[in-house]
Parts: sequence; C-alpha cells; structure tokens
Amino acid sequence: MTANPYPLGLRLHGRRVVVVGGGAVATRRVPALLDAGADVLLVAPELTPALRARVDAGRLHWVPRRFQPEDLDGAWLVQVAIDDPMAAASVSAVAAERRIFCVRADDRTAATAWTPAVTRHGPVTVAVLGGGDPRRAMTVRDAIRELLAVRLGTDGIASTRGQPGPPAGATGGTDVVGTAGADSADGATGATDAHGAGGGRRAGRVALVGAGPGDPELITVKGWRLLTEADVVVADRLVPGLLLDELRPDVELVDASKIPYGPSRAQEEINQILVDRALAGAVVVRLKGGDPYVFGRGGEELLACAAAGVPVTVVPGVTSSIAAPAAAGIPVTHRGVAHEFTVVSGHLAPDSPASLVRWDALAGLHGTLVILMGLKNLAAITATLIAHGRSPQTPAAVVQEATTGTQRVLRSTLGEVAADALAADLRPPAVVVVGDVVDALAV
Repeated sequence: MTANPYPLGLRLHGRRVVVVGGGAVATRRVPALLDAGADVLLVAPELTPALRARVDAGRLHWVPRRFQPEDLDGAWLVQVAIDDPMAAASVSAVAAERRIFCVRADDRTAATAWTPAVTRHGPVTVAVLGGGDPRRAMTVRDAIRELLAVRLGTDGIASTRGQPGPPAGATGGTDVVGTAGADSADGATGATDAHGAGGGRRAGRVALVGAGPGDPELITVKGWRLLTEADVVVADRLVPGLLLDELRPDVELVDASKIPYGPSRAQEEINQILVDRALAGAVVVRLKGGDPYVFGRGGEELLACAAAGVPVTVVPGVTSSIAAPAAAGIPVTHRGVAHEFTVVSGHLAPDSPASLVRWDALAGLHGTLVILMGLKNLAAITATLIAHGRSPQTPAAVVQEATTGTQRVLRSTLGEVAADALAADLRPPAVVVVGDVVDALAV
C-alpha cells in the first residue's frame, strides 16, 4: 500500500529554494515561491522572457548554466522544472543525499515532495493533493474555490465544460461564459486532444482576458472561469504569476512576454499562435495584464482571429490606469479638484514622428493625466508638458508594480518627478499620475 503524503505549509521566507530549469514549468512555479518570500536561485542555461524580467528586477538570482551539486548548498527545497529524465534524476539524487525535499515536474513518483493544486483567498490558502492525480486535485480545488467565492459574495456558479453559451455581442464570436473549470467526463482535455466525446472535432475558440493590474485576486470571476477551462494560455509579462501557478498541469503555457526594450515575440507571431491553436480545436486564453483593449493590442488579436473564422470572447480587466493610482491612495477624479482624466501611452517620446499624442494639448487641461509605459521617456514628457504651460509645481506621482506586495509609490512634482524616479531606481511596470488629485487625499 502506498503511504499518503504528509501535508505541510512550508514557511520559506528568506530561505533558499533552488529551481532547476528556465522554461514554462519554472515560469509557472517561481511566482508562488517569490510570493512565499523564498530566496530563489534559478539554475538554467536560458530563461523565458518572463523569468528574465524577474531576474532583471532583482527578484531572484540566476546562474546561467547547467546544474551542479554545489547549487544545493544551503537549500531547503529544490524544484526540478526540466523534462530531461536523466538530468532530473541527477538533481534529485543530489537532493536525496543532502536530505533536501525535491519536487519533480517530469516524474511525480520519483519526487520526495508534490506541488498541490492551490487556491488563495486573502490570508486563506487551500492546497489539495489528489493522490498523485493532478486532474483530481484540480477538480477538487476548483470546487473549493467556487464555494469560497460564494461565501465571499461573488459569482461562484459551477459550470460544465464544453457547453456552448449564448451568442456574443460586439465581438461577433461565441460567448464561452458558462463553460467549465472541471474536466469533461471522458477526460478529453488538453490542446493535443481536439475531439469531443462524440468523436467529432471540438470547436476551438479564443478568449481575450484582462488579468488586472497585478493582484491575482483582481481578475474577474469570468476571466478566472475561462482560465480553468483553457487548453492553451498565451500570457504577457504583466500577468499575475500566481494565476499561472493555478493552471492545470496539461495546459500549454506560451510566454508571449513583451518586455519593454528587451526580447519579445512579434505581434504577428502571437496572432498566429492564437489562430493555429484554436483551429486545432483548443480553448485558448490570451491572458493580458490590465485590460485587453487599453494599450494591450487586443483589437489586433481579435481582428486576426476574426479573419481566420475563430470565435472570440473579450473579458474586460481592471485597468492599471485607474487601479494603480487608487492603490496609491490617489483618485483619478475628485469633487472640486478634477472632473476629467486622460490616459495616454508614453512608450514613444513626445518628439517621435510616430507619436499620436498631442502633448501640447494635454498641457492645457486641468484634469488628471495618467501615463502608462512612460518611465523611460518621463524626462522628455515632463519637459514637454512644462514647455507648453503646465506648472512645474503640479503634483505628480509614480506607482510601481501597483496592487502587488512589491508596490512602491513616489510623490513629487512635475518638474522633479523624472529625476526623483531615476534616483529611486523605479522600474517598469509603473504608472505616472499628474494633477492635483495626487494630493487630494493627503492627510
């Protein structure tokens, strides 16, 4: 008889955890380790763009080579996130010699620890082990999550995978709300199985889902429900990592990170991935930070799918243009202070021929100005606004990584904010707010 695992909640804050591998599995598992406060050492010759962004932000340490036994010096836990059985076995052998618990993505029977299916609600964490069956664990986890959602007063209605919903609205596609988080009865899930129980090819579809500004609990109920039924998830860098940690093990994760001024997939390639997977019969979720239509290129992806005859559902997300200021205690409008707010992209400098922003006109407005993706060009932007009449004493703020545990807020003035942000070493993602609302709630 196989012994049952002994459940524990590991307190990893400040303790070394080694992750071997830099691919999709590591991309899914690292965020939960960082959320636990672990000192993560990543050992891999190459990394996904999402993991590289975390390294560049100083969130974890990276050794760009293959595993060596000394990598486990001082480690409390090791996560083997590679699909080479021989290489994985060599890592777990070293871990066993040192009595370090080892999670194996390639072979759970050879592991000394299992990663449970997890759902989080504020301070409550529920971890489910399914006796070695990840599908069973996910199904139970999803049922518990829905029960918790009902207790919290949100929409926790269970659903059944594969049932078509009512026609969509403006997208002209099929609205897939009402399809399930649970696996179908015959177990026909995964992007590689495009046939339903009746033997016919299952119709693929795409959902453009806004994941919100950073806190994984700020995704909509509908967005989360679509994630639970996805066969393929195409995720951006700004997607909350803990959402990826909750995906089924058989889900194909495509890292479509668009790291500012770094490596990225061409938009055409992303479009083709969505179309190809859907035409193969997969349920595809394009998971995007914030809202799909706020500088997220969701419109381009919808048009590409429509041209290929792929039905699309658009699920709005909480946009960082409003959520980031709110998280910093700044309302974008306030009675007697601002009756309007304008959201612009600052990824192009004001003097760029490709820029579509009328910075001179914005300088003359009295309301709130919210600038996304503008940190690199902040000095040029503020100088242009001042040159066209906006007072250099106008309150300004920068909110980095809003709604997350690493949120930082800098308050300054329009004339000084660029230099202050540089001195504070603020990094993307960051939202800039200009206007009197910055000080509206100051006490």
